[in-house]
Amino acid sequence: MTAPSGAADDPTDRSLPSLEPAGDAHSGNRARRTVRAAGAAAVTSADEPALVVAARHGDRDALEQLLRLHQPRLHTLCRRLCQNPTDALDALQDALIAIVRGLPNFDGRASFRTWTYRVTTNACLDELRRRHRRPLTLGELAEVPVAHEHDRPEAMVDRVDIDRALGELAPDFRIAVVLRDLCRLDYAEIADVLDLPPGTVRSRISRGRAALAELLTPTEDAPAPGAPGNQTGPDERPMSTP
Repeated sequence: MTAPSGAADDPTDRSLPSLEPAGDAHSGNRARRTVRAAGAAAVTSADEPALVVAARHGDRDALEQLLRLHQPRLHTLCRRLCQNPTDALDALQDALIAIVRGLPNFDGRASFRTWTYRVTTNACLDELRRRHRRPLTLGELAEVPVAHEHDRPEAMVDRVDIDRALGELAPDFRIAVVLRDLCRLDYAEIADVLDLPPGTVRSRISRGRAALAELLTPTEDAPAPGAPGNQTGPDERPMSTP
């Protein structure tokens, strides 16, 4: 599924399903008042609890603010897991739709952040499965992460190098490493996101980090990645099978 023009940049512009659950209307009214009071200020993570309650009671403004608050980190997760800008946008769109549809049933047993990571990770896994059922284009085979104007040259090389190495990891290890080292989830949260025992999570993170370190270590007859005039491509790196 390819995101419509503009939809990936602002998925909240599309028509959203009804969120009004059966429940305490007074709770929803209090949350709406809290959201309106904070409306003039920039929305922060401190506003999240009120936004969640208001959105669950049908407040579209709260829903849009909630999605905009979390969209950047979820997009980052999609880019790291999918390793392809187009697939990442498709996964992000699917994740945001799933969050909207699942919000009335969000029970709060996990934090909202952990729940959105779980939904988004599942969307990325679905996208990766779809990718394996279709041929890669030449553009996808050659894609590298886009650099930002404010990035220092050495930082750009480091990020491209890490992204390429992540792309060589098995998805199970890549997901565990990204959730731990990029998203900063603790082991219990990752176990909840992936529905795995904590011991399995620790094993995947340990093996993923070891494989990543090997991929990022230059061979004896090759200079360090990013050395002037000697930048290496993914085909020149030592491969590791975890």
